[in-house]
Amino acid sequence: MTIKKSVAYCAIATSLLVGCGSPAIVLTPEENIDSVVLKVDPLTDTQLKDWGHKDLLTDTIPGMSVDKAYADIFNKVKDLNPTTVIVGVLDSGVDIEHPDLKNVIWTNEDEIAGNGIDDDNNGFVDDIHGWNFLGEANNEQLEFVRILAKGDDGSELYKKAAAEYDKKYNEALQNKTRYEQILTSVNEADAFIQKEIGKEVYTKEDLEAYKAATPQAQAGKAMMLQMFEFEDSVADVKKELGEGIEYFTDQLNYNLNKDFDGRSIVGDNPEDITDVDYGNNDVIGDKEHAKHGTHVAGIIAAERNNKVGMNGVADHVKIMAVRTVPNGDEYDKDVALAIRYAVDNGAKVINGSFGKYYSPHKEWVWDAIKYAASKDVLIIKAAGNESLDLDENNVYPNDNENNTAEIADNFLTVGALNYKYGPEMVATFSNFGKDNVDVFAPGTKIWATTPNNGYEYLQGTSMAAPAVAGVAALIRAYYPSLKAAEVKQIIMQSGLTSTANVILGGNPNYKKPFKEASKSGKMVNLYNAMILADKVSKGQVKL
Repeated sequence: MTIKKSVAYCAIATSLLVGCGSPAIVLTPEENIDSVVLKVDPLTDTQLKDWGHKDLLTDTIPGMSVDKAYADIFNKVKDLNPTTVIVGVLDSGVDIEHPDLKNVIWTNEDEIAGNGIDDDNNGFVDDIHGWNFLGEANNEQLEFVRILAKGDDGSELYKKAAAEYDKKYNEALQNKTRYEQILTSVNEADAFIQKEIGKEVYTKEDLEAYKAATPQAQAGKAMMLQMFEFEDSVADVKKELGEGIEYFTDQLNYNLNKDFDGRSIVGDNPEDITDVDYGNNDVIGDKEHAKHGTHVAGIIAAERNNKVGMNGVADHVKIMAVRTVPNGDEYDKDVALAIRYAVDNGAKVINGSFGKYYSPHKEWVWDAIKYAASKDVLIIKAAGNESLDLDENNVYPNDNENNTAEIADNFLTVGALNYKYGPEMVATFSNFGKDNVDVFAPGTKIWATTPNNGYEYLQGTSMAAPAVAGVAALIRAYYPSLKAAEVKQIIMQSGLTSTANVILGGNPNYKKPFKEASKSGKMVNLYNAMILADKVSKGQVKL
């Protein structure tokens, strides 16, 4: 599809545009968006691995036009002189030894490694690449379970938590049992089909060609064909089911276990915000638990064009790893102190791919958010994966409660897009909200770095937020004079929208215009964001 370059479009070009007779760098005309022919063919493996970087008009995939931005802006405009931007990744840990990340990890130049001295007097000994606020802890309870474990204090918070507990526990138990039963059936059907077809590894096409002559064969074929609707291979199906069983087992053993105390080995009092002498400098932690944070870091800044693995969104970025999020709900104290650590040590963008629905000390986090705002730091936050309307449900951290005024102007909440443009382009799991979700970005089946030199597809608003953090980091790298609040508005205003009615909450019977799924009504677009940032930085546009 071509974009008409008329006088009207030249009028919205930035100072990056040499002239209307030259190859133009112009904003994508939104009136063209809804003429995009919907992509009905499945994405190829190559397309799927970087779909979030694709361009909606060119590729008919609702990515962020990252490839287009590098081709048409970063690689062509020679008078742009980027600075290096530090992005704080508050997460489960980051594998800083990964070959696609090791060259983009922040190093504290004021600290001497391994001497056991706080050389820079920032309160953290040997914090070479960040800080670990969890110490040796990995697993934790959910916040509402911690409330119950403290005992009945007669509060409304306790009553709410108690009412929720039995439902959540029974759901986890039922889901674990269901996944185990499905995996058993899949194993049995797979063994039967392997013998019948004569292949240990077979494709969907092999299965479709197989003539099932008996009821057992027909049942086995039907089951495995159904599995191929979810994954591309039997191995992937079994892996997905195994991870589901592990997830629900962890919920029962740790997250929903009222007798489990994961914090005891940390050595602090999580109810005391002034008790700050805890944690260590091991920003990886247990590598098994560092998968989430490593994936997030790769989405933001995996080294580009190094012929290894994948490209992150952003060049000119250093990742500051701040281990904050256990397998379970994070503590408000850790989040508040982690934000302050990142701010005080030079981060200009912070990514928070976590969240919970109870926050006993939310004021500590709000104070930290306001502190970040006072230091001109932008916080990018995942909206959450419960298919909820956040205008009706509070998720923490947030920048307001119960739809009141925002506490600061530096907090951007991100929902997740699917790669199917049209009615299904909001991910089924993604939270949404006209007032409390700001933008949407790619978050379904995202390929990125994992520990031990690996790469995997993961999905969630946890993957959408770092994509936007990468955009924010690039804006701040090329236009360092822009304030955090301006970067937030540029990201919101420069995105692409659609008149499509989209499925929300994963419910096919509940549809709204995409414009009503978030405050901006837009999906983030790096190409447009850089153009608008240029205009704002030169005073040609006021936000």
